[in-house]
Amino acid sequence: DTARQMADYVLREAPRFADGILQHTVNSEKHVFPEQAWVDTMMMAGLFLLRIGKLVGSEEYFEDGLRQYHGHEEFLQDMETNLYYHGWDHVAKNNLSGIFWGRGNGWAALTMAKALPLIDVTHPSYMIIDGSLRDLLSALVRLQHPSGLWHTVLTDPDSYLEVSGSAGIASGLLSRGSLYHKSVQKALSAITDAVAPDGRVERVSAGTAVMRDARGYKDVPYKRIQGWGQGLALTFLADVVRSKSRAFQ
Repeated sequence: DTARQMADYVLREAPRFADGILQHTVNSEKHVFPEQAWVDTMMMAGLFLLRIGKLVGSEEYFEDGLRQYHGHEEFLQDMETNLYYHGWDHVAKNNLSGIFWGRGNGWAALTMAKALPLIDVTHPSYMIIDGSLRDLLSALVRLQHPSGLWHTVLTDPDSYLEVSGSAGIASGLLSRGSLYHKSVQKALSAITDAVAPDGRVERVSAGTAVMRDARGYKDVPYKRIQGWGQGLALTFLADVVRSKSRAFQ
């Protein structure tokens, strides 16, 4: 019942712009981002709507989830690099600071990989999302640091290496089977090394708004435990376990 209430709020009350794209909204009157799309929404709303739509048999929820994927691809995926920008400002008609944020691309890769099994291959959306994911992963694999991680600003080698975004990216790569095996193995080693003996996932950046410039992203701290770091690492590690189980079936 709670999940349905949340889905109904997103479907009928959440602020939108353009062709029904969800405005990124923070639960605070002090932080309002009019007509802005942030890549985070692909995870926080898009995948949620697909999953609950599939679970309860609601085409309305499901199609709205697909709408979010298509809208965010349209506004955020750069056709030259195939990477996803962090944000889009529909009023100014630009990508704000124009940064390719590591965790944002992790959200995009992970959620598209998780969305595809929910969509019938004969649905037109399947190939749209599959093509976006294919091109994104082919770009991301080239940006992997020799350590196995990715930078918090993907195209800035002076920015720190960050674990949560790397886990999301690695899950996306793993969804392609053995195609990116070497890259996934490097990421697995680096991510497990970042898990402290008590289970804390380290080197995870704090909450990150669309910052004004690359310096802003570099200054986001990564000292404390973060829920999204735990969740993304667990998702990747669970995917690894599942992939190994399938290999021995």
